[in-house]
Amino acid sequence: MTRETVDVLISGGGMAGLAAAAGFGSLGLSVLCVDPAAPVTEAEAEGADLRTTALLQPSVQLLRRIGLWNRLAPHATALQVMRIVDAGGATPEPRITHDFDAADVSDQPFGWNLPNWLLRREMLGHLGGLPDVTFRPGVGSARLVTRDSAALVTLSDGTSAAARLLVAADGRNSPVREALGIGVTTLRYGQKALAFAVTHPSPHGNVSTEIHRSGGPFTLVPLPDRDGRPCSAVVWMERGPEILRLKTLPVPAFEAEMSARSAWLFGPLTLASRLTVWPIISQIAERLTGERTALMAEAAHVVPPIGAQGLNMSLADLSALLDLAGESTQDLGTPAMLERYHRRRYPDIRMRVTGIDLLNRASMAGAQPLRDARAAGLNALYGIAPVRRSLMRLGMGMQPGAAP
Repeated sequence: MTRETVDVLISGGGMAGLAAAAGFGSLGLSVLCVDPAAPVTEAEAEGADLRTTALLQPSVQLLRRIGLWNRLAPHATALQVMRIVDAGGATPEPRITHDFDAADVSDQPFGWNLPNWLLRREMLGHLGGLPDVTFRPGVGSARLVTRDSAALVTLSDGTSAAARLLVAADGRNSPVREALGIGVTTLRYGQKALAFAVTHPSPHGNVSTEIHRSGGPFTLVPLPDRDGRPCSAVVWMERGPEILRLKTLPVPAFEAEMSARSAWLFGPLTLASRLTVWPIISQIAERLTGERTALMAEAAHVVPPIGAQGLNMSLADLSALLDLAGESTQDLGTPAMLERYHRRRYPDIRMRVTGIDLLNRASMAGAQPLRDARAAGLNALYGIAPVRRSLMRLGMGMQPGAAP
């Protein structure tokens, strides 16, 4: 059996895996990226990911560096303000509203929002122009053997490949992580999320709005206008049975419930897409590396969709790997490189997984005293300007004291 030899083999062709292929390709390395499923790149196609991703400033800097941002920028909606609304009183009405304006810490927006299906489409288009990068959809990693010199991967189509570095970007149930015997700690909340798009009469003004009551946040993130009306992407987190009930409602009843859950901040909401359901967990791998292997993205960490951290944490993983690979391509995949990667990323990942877990649990609070305590905590954090600015920098993926 012929064995293909590459510098980097990426197991997983989601957004993180495709970005990794572009990143390592930008360094002049030979790259093979495989995924058992072909990416869905049209909004109306079966299986399309209708969620959106807010790419924060450090992620945009990385995408510029690897040549992707010019393709994405024309489709992106700027996010200037992150608005937190507490509607946890006796009735679903706003009782506390605080705006976190990027202008307080930067001359750039917090980030830019894009649909996930479109991100995949543009990333694939970019990979098509990279001569040393091959993307092979419909093919997965079937068997893994690692050696001092290479990771040897048997693929599901019967072929095999040897790589100096194997990057596991193959999701929360990562086959590569399992093959390496790396354990995970998983926290389950009994939550699911509905993801969909809406139009509304009131403009969003490039403000991302997160509304807290109980069960989890209801978040509206700006999108370009649709049919002449302001449009937003919505992620509605709730207890699993409630999400399943909501999904079965007739459209008029669903629109009435989501408009009430939004505290009518944008007027009556009109459903503008189909509904998709996603499970909510937190998860962190025990370590980020194995022999000749680096874990990244959801193979390494999973967080609830709060504060736009998910893909941005994944791109921070990629940024660290590219920095290390760029320092010396001769060290690609060596124990020294992989140990530096783990030390560089693991403390930040652990901090963010823990912090988002706490935020999610606070957002789920149903008892009135707990909702009141959450509101008081929001007021206290917002009221101390240095703390507020530090939290904003942290949320943007920067170190709290770092310059923007």
